[in-house]
Formats: sequence, structure tokens, C-alpha cells
Amino acid sequence: MSQSRPRPKETTEEQLVELLRRSATVLPGIDDPAFADAFDQFADARVVLIGEASHGTSEFYRARAAITRRLIERHGFTIVAAEADWPDAAKIDRYVRQQQPPAWVEEGFKRFPTWMWRNQEVADFARWLRGHNDAQPAERRVEFRGLDVYSLGASIQEVLGYLDRVDPDAAATARRRYGCLSPWHDEPAVYGHNVMRGEPSCEAAVVEQLRALLDQRLEYMKKDGCSFFNAEQNARVVLAAEQYYRAMYQGSAESWNLRDRHMFDTLQALLKHRGDDAKAVVWAHNSHIGNAASTSMGWGGEFNIGELCRTAFGRDAVLLGMGTDRGLVAAADNWDEPMQIQQVRPSRPDSWEQLFLRAGLPASLTSWRDDTPLREALARPRLERAIGVIYRPATERQSHYFQAILSEQFDALLWFEQTNAVQPIGPQQIDDQSVPDTYPFGE
Repeated sequence: MSQSRPRPKETTEEQLVELLRRSATVLPGIDDPAFADAFDQFADARVVLIGEASHGTSEFYRARAAITRRLIERHGFTIVAAEADWPDAAKIDRYVRQQQPPAWVEEGFKRFPTWMWRNQEVADFARWLRGHNDAQPAERRVEFRGLDVYSLGASIQEVLGYLDRVDPDAAATARRRYGCLSPWHDEPAVYGHNVMRGEPSCEAAVVEQLRALLDQRLEYMKKDGCSFFNAEQNARVVLAAEQYYRAMYQGSAESWNLRDRHMFDTLQALLKHRGDDAKAVVWAHNSHIGNAASTSMGWGGEFNIGELCRTAFGRDAVLLGMGTDRGLVAAADNWDEPMQIQQVRPSRPDSWEQLFLRAGLPASLTSWRDDTPLREALARPRLERAIGVIYRPATERQSHYFQAILSEQFDALLWFEQTNAVQPIGPQQIDDQSVPDTYPFGE
């Protein structure tokens, strides 16, 4: 009779802290040219997804920019795809690739939360990317794209503007189709609510418009393939947004999944459009880029772009998370309220953040991508903190912590013990005439 093998003894917290300390790569300051050296290990991937534990932390933005610069300069990455609306990101793209004035600072990202992309950290990266692209032939210039789904009204206007230039008759027909959504441009959430109560949906009209655009693909691409691609993606945003605003009243899981599916599909479209050698860096919140299947999100029926990338690309996708213990963050108390600089509370004693804090390293990179013992030691559920554009310290446990199996959620974690808030730039007063498409579901 064969004897069963004894189960390995579970690692204690003290042992895990010591293992994290030994396994970590200590990082110099973000502005040090050597900061990004440690990230060369991920250059074999086709897609590197870089997260953030909050949308308002300077170190996360600066570190992400430094890593991205390294991947562009030394490893041939050609796409930066961000958790941002396609039309707004296009303004940055025109600045960095087509050498247009930086109109995005004044004209882009007008809706809440303005500081998420209109900040000094993004401006510094955009300025660098413009300079980098200036030395490249047009076909090698790195593009900056948006993956998100919220730009219903702006994307409709982009499609109509394109058709006005290339096919006025088709533009007139598109206006009739999109006219179904016209009453809801200012309040798309109300559209979803009314459909739920039995009013007719606009789904058939937006599907028909996308199909009509694709039917003319070959003809339109002869005139300007890049302009057509922009119009096509905006038409897909309209379709996804219409679905999103209907779904959000059917449950948060369905609306979240529609959003992240759209972001993944957009990433796939960008890679295909760029060609077989295309390599992309994705900028998004940890809750989007970490594998949702290993968190309470996934256990509740949600998936995300990180999980979809891991399934589609396998080892060719790297999921890099970020975390901090305490510091300052740019966030609002409630949706559509003014940004404030808030104090981030020290992490909970039962959190992953606390273990990295106890490791005693102010800034570090810990990778378990090729470290099986470390990966196995981290294969347990523990609390992890997520701050979006809203921070509620008074209810932090309920509002900002969730369960995660760290070793399955990410391939590595970038840690900063103490952090500071991003620096907003440009007009901070929300434009009341701008379409308030963003709705407070998810991060």
C-alpha cells in the first residue's frame, strides 16, 4: 500500500516577510537612469500590463512612464494603450505622432476625473514621447491610444465628422441612426434606466451603423487608412457604450465585463492594425490588469483585461501590479465632486501591503514569474487595497479592500512604501457643456 506524500508546511507570515525581503530587487529613485534596469526581464512579452493601486498617485504614473520608456527605447514596443477614452487619448496621439500642438491639455479629459490623465506626470511622458517619435520615420512612431468605453457622445461626433469628410451621403444616414441616442448624450445613464423600464433601445441602430461603416472598409481605407481606423474604433466605442449603459442596471458584473471586454478587443485591434511585430504597454488600474480570476472580483463573476490577456497570450502577457502603504493621493470624496489631496491611511495588518511594508524596503520590484517557490508561498488569499478616483478612508475596509491571491493575480509587484499625489494641470473646473459619460461603476 502506497503512502500519501506529506503536505508541505505552510509558510508563516514571518517566513513570508523574509522571503519577500530576499527576493526583492531594491530600486533606486524613479529619476535614476538605472531605475528601469530591473524591468528588462519582461521585455520578451508582447503585452506588458502595468497597473496602479490608485488613479491619483505620482509615483505610480512616474514609474510606469519610466518602465514604458525603457520598453520603447530598448525593446521595440510601439503602442501605449491607456484606461482612457479613445477620443481624448487621440488628442495626445496627435501631439506625439503628428507633431500637433498639445491641445489635449486644454481640450481633452474635460469630464470627471480630470486629474486622472490631465496631470504633470502624463504631460512629462507625452513630451518625451513626442521627442522620441520626432527621430523616427512615421511608420515607427509610437502611438498613444485609449481603451475605455465612456465616450458615447464624443465618439458619435468623431464618426460623423469622418463621414462628413469622405462620404456626405453616408454621414446623413449615420445621423439618422445615431439620432436614436441624441436625447441621451448628456445623461447616458438615464438611457439605460429607461430601456430597463421598457422604452425601445438603440442597439439595432448602432449595430447597423458599424456594419455600414465596415461594409465600405476597402473603399474608405483607400483614401486614408489611419483615419478610417480611428472612425471604426469610435463606432465600436458607440456600440460598446450603448451596451454598457443598458447593462449597468442589470448588475455591476455584467457592466464591468462589457467594459473590460471592450478594452481587450480594442487592444487586440491595435495590435492587429500595427502588424505582426507590434508590442504594447497597457496602463490601467490594478483592478483591470491583475488576473480577476484570482480575486474576489472573479469569484463574484467579473473578469478583466488582465485575465483575458493571460488567457489569450499566456507568457507573452506580463501583469505588473503596484502598491503602497501610505502617503498622499489625489481623489474625490464622491462622484463629480472636486479633487482633494487626501491622506492615505497606513495599510491594514491583514493585507498584502502590510507584508511588503514589513519587508522593510522603501522601493522594490518583486517578481515570481520565474520563481516557483515564491509563487507558491504567495498562493493564498489576503486583503489588497484599491483606490480609484474616490477615496473614503472612513469606510476603507468596505470601500477599498478585496481578497486576492497575489501570485496568481500578478507576475510581479512594484512597491513604494510612501507615495505622493499627482500634479493636476490645465483647467480643473469640470466643463458643464461636456458630455458626462463616465459613471461610477468600478475603477
